[in-house]
Amino acid sequence: MAANWSLSALDRLEIQELYARYAWGIDLADVDMALSTFAEDAWFDHLWQGRVQGHEAIRKNLESLWYDRQSWWYGRQHVMNHFIMDPLEQEGTARVRCFFQILQFNVEYRTNFVFGIGTRDDIVAREQGRWLFKSLHVNAWTEMEQVPWKGELKLRPRPKVPPPPSAGSRP
Repeated sequence: MAANWSLSALDRLEIQELYARYAWGIDLADVDMALSTFAEDAWFDHLWQGRVQGHEAIRKNLESLWYDRQSWWYGRQHVMNHFIMDPLEQEGTARVRCFFQILQFNVEYRTNFVFGIGTRDDIVAREQGRWLFKSLHVNAWTEMEQVPWKGELKLRPRPKVPPPPSAGSRP
C-alpha cells in the first residue's frame, strides 16, 4: 500500500545527516554519537555479528568491532551514497536504501584501500523531532549471490585451475 504522505527536502537532508553521524560515530569509536543515531528499540544487523536489538546490544557489537581486531577497524571511513528514500505507510517512517563503500587506512603500510562495498536497507523513523534508525541492515558484497542484481546473470563461472603439484610430487 502506498504511503499517503511524502518526505520533504528537509526530511531527506536530515536523514542523510543521520547517516553521516552514524559514520562519524562508528569510524571514530565515538559510542555516544553512534548510539545517538539509533532508536532505543532499534535493530542492528551487521554481517557475522548477527542481528541484535537495543542500545546495550548495539554498544557491545560496536565495541567488539572497535577493540577485538582494532587493526581491522582503525582508520576506516564508511561512505554511504545514492540514497533511495521511500515513505512507509506509517507516517514518519521510511525505508532507506543506499550503496556503501568502506575506505581503510592501513597504519603499518601507510596506504589506503577499499575494504568493502555493498548495500544498506534500513528503516528510519522520526521520534521526538529527530530521524533515527529503527533497523539497520548491512549487505556486504563478499559473495556473488549478495549483489542484488535484477537483470539476467550471464557471467561465466571462474575457471577452475588445478593447484600446483606439491613439492614432494615433482619429478
